[in-house]
Amino acid sequence: MTTPLEKAAQAAQHAPSVFNTQPWSWRLIGDTLELHADAERKLGTVDRDGRLLLLSCGAALHHARVALAAAGWAATVEYFPGGDALARIRIGEAVPADPRAERLAAAIPRRRTDRRPFGEREVTEAELTELRRAVEAEGAYLHLVRPDQIAQLAISAELAGDAELNDPEYRAELDRWTSRPEFTGDGVPTSTAVEAGLRRVPVRDFAPGGGAGLAVGAEHDQGAAYVVLFGDDTRPVDLLHGGEALSALLLLATADGMATAPISDAIEVEWPRQLVAGLLAGVGEPYLVVRLGYPAESEPLPPRPRRDVRDVITIIE
Repeated sequence: MTTPLEKAAQAAQHAPSVFNTQPWSWRLIGDTLELHADAERKLGTVDRDGRLLLLSCGAALHHARVALAAAGWAATVEYFPGGDALARIRIGEAVPADPRAERLAAAIPRRRTDRRPFGEREVTEAELTELRRAVEAEGAYLHLVRPDQIAQLAISAELAGDAELNDPEYRAELDRWTSRPEFTGDGVPTSTAVEAGLRRVPVRDFAPGGGAGLAVGAEHDQGAAYVVLFGDDTRPVDLLHGGEALSALLLLATADGMATAPISDAIEVEWPRQLVAGLLAGVGEPYLVVRLGYPAESEPLPPRPRRDVRDVITIIE
């Protein structure tokens, strides 16, 4: 029989991660579930300092927490409890299911990174306020990129994209994670990449050699909103909370009918990251940019790879 903690770890397999590396593992020990980083899945060029790995692990942690609350279980979390564990979830007693968590949990299998251009429908101020509150509840912050700041964000993304594509080590890493064997259940297949086209802010080219599986269409993110997820510092615990906040943001946006696409390349290269930091007027450290909007296309996205849970969850009797 599958236990609530095991189900929570299974739900966490849907969490977003840089290059879809899914760089985490779980150890289920009695009434506790430990989250660990999988160092072999750390990206050597894209994520030299491990920031994106910790954000990804934080997102998985939040997914697990949401699944437990939605299933009607109290739980406590210890952050960096000792050893090599990033966090330890301890399950408590049965409680009434949290309606908000139920709504987010329903969005977990539906949430996708949609790299296609969004249409003209705008994200409302009320929706952005709700998203900001969800992020702040997890210990991070959200900055809405103002119209007069879009050009600076676009420049940062373009500079980062050019710098990375001109780096042979980056090209090799990109090729590794866009040409994964199907059995690995990870990476970013070119079937989910979008053809190049006019966009308000450039998006990462996952198929620079051609072969992108999705057409760019006639839209170019006219109604999209761009937000910067940021925090007070880049200590490991801050980045883990940043990942939890990212998960809260993406799940709530999905539950509200929006499409989402994290943009990490503008943060991966030092000089573009400083441009993004400038958007915050010196009040914090940028973790990630997220594009929010309403899709112009009704066609479903191609399947997303996911690792076999047997390779991720270890049950210790």
